[in-house]
Amino acid sequence: MDELKGKTAIITGASKGIGEATVRELISRGVNVIAASRALTNLEAFMSRLSGHADNVHPMRCDVSNFEDVKKITRFALDRFGTIDILVNNAGLIDPISKLAESDPDGWCNVADVNYKGVYYCIRSVLPEMLSAGKGVIVNVSSGAATSPREGWSHYCSSKAAALMLTKTVHHEYATQGIRAIGLSPGTVKTEMQVSIRESGLNPISKMSPTDHSPPEKPAKIIAWLCTNDAKEFDGDDVSIKNHIIQKRAGLL
Repeated sequence: MDELKGKTAIITGASKGIGEATVRELISRGVNVIAASRALTNLEAFMSRLSGHADNVHPMRCDVSNFEDVKKITRFALDRFGTIDILVNNAGLIDPISKLAESDPDGWCNVADVNYKGVYYCIRSVLPEMLSAGKGVIVNVSSGAATSPREGWSHYCSSKAAALMLTKTVHHEYATQGIRAIGLSPGTVKTEMQVSIRESGLNPISKMSPTDHSPPEKPAKIIAWLCTNDAKEFDGDDVSIKNHIIQKRAGLL
């Protein structure tokens, strides 16, 4: 993990859940982090929780479904640090949960805009800079829903499936030019998203006990490991947090 020291990372959806845990994990390893979130109030609360451990964290408001917002955080990273070594596409939505016949088109498309187009916008924004440098790591926070349909989650499943194909395509087009792209399926994690899932009452995941979900620090440690060369053999696909080999390689076992 020492190889991450001094690198620069952009993390979306950074103000809570997996995003916040990943910020904490990466700054503990000496990474300069641009922490992006849609809501300024969320960023302010997030920074207060860091309480004095945020010298190398730079919060920025960013709606990943807006390409102009995304370009601003890319420009900031380059102006401040001169390079972008890591992109963690973590921002994601699942509300409103409903079956297709009752789905709200605007809400459905908003989820797709964040979960899919947001991933594309971030990749599109940083990729030319990474290619110019001849190196870079893109970690897309994926889901088992990318390959397995869930009742009430048509927007989430299809957008995660599309993002998975972006992971594969980046690897297919640019692996020989020093660009690494990999996804992490983090399983069910103790985040605000699980509250919405539980309230929906749809599909077996809504029936799970809160004690069944992993703490966000667990996927955060795997994300940090995925950014190292030790994980290079898994490039171009998703890895699962449920895989004991992955957990061991990431130092969780």
